[in-house]
Amino acid sequence: MTETVGEAIRAAAERLARTSDTARLDAELLMAHALGIARSDMLLKGMRDAAPSAFSALVERRSSHEPVAHILGRQEFFGLELAVTPDTLIPRGDSETIVEAALEAAPSAARVLDMGTGTGALLLAFLSQREASRGLGMDASEAAIAVARGNADRLGLGERAEFRLDSWLADDWTVGLGQFDLVLCNPPYVEEDAALDPDVSDYEPAGALFAGPEGLDDYRAIIPQLGKLLLPDGIAVLEIGATQADSVASIARDSGFESELRRDLGGRPRALILR
Repeated sequence: MTETVGEAIRAAAERLARTSDTARLDAELLMAHALGIARSDMLLKGMRDAAPSAFSALVERRSSHEPVAHILGRQEFFGLELAVTPDTLIPRGDSETIVEAALEAAPSAARVLDMGTGTGALLLAFLSQREASRGLGMDASEAAIAVARGNADRLGLGERAEFRLDSWLADDWTVGLGQFDLVLCNPPYVEEDAALDPDVSDYEPAGALFAGPEGLDDYRAIIPQLGKLLLPDGIAVLEIGATQADSVASIARDSGFESELRRDLGGRPRALILR
């Protein structure tokens, strides 16, 4: 007897429960991808259809910890669908806190810099909400820049978003950037000996994750340079690890910045607004 979509999803969810905290959702997303339809359409009218043969291979990949976003090649962030590759971090819902804080703290920012842009998630989310804003995304990875530029073009934001290959660890990296009303940054902030889930450690770029023994090396490189990048009334919004608020605030204070903490939906420290 042919297995239905609903039956295949139930079986896959049971299998994926061993490796995923979102097993049912993962199975539904993979099935919708295999069917080539929206998940909502599948749930409404496709659950009794025959399951496609391609589904089992997708489940096998997920059971080996490959992230769903990599399998699908896309991830939703702040209402935008972004292309994702192994060359970039997968945009996560917690990082939407950075965008929300920026929209509130710098609602009229005309010129925006996104440092370590990756998929372009922070920059493109902000620009999508502020039609008068323009932005520059910088990243040390040429492959990531290509992903971000492609996302900007697909979203119709290419005319307002530029991208530059550069690293804040290079000498004189601020030269030629100019000044900005708003600087966004989700830098590497994981301790170098931290134990991560295989979904992250085996599939996402290490250079975008790890930042020395305390996870603070990149903040120490970035924050002292922000004075050169910000206009007199400009602000910076930085993502932080859940235990790093005091440490990063201290680094900011030593560079003459006042900081304001924002928490994510889970109540965890997630962003620092620097002025």
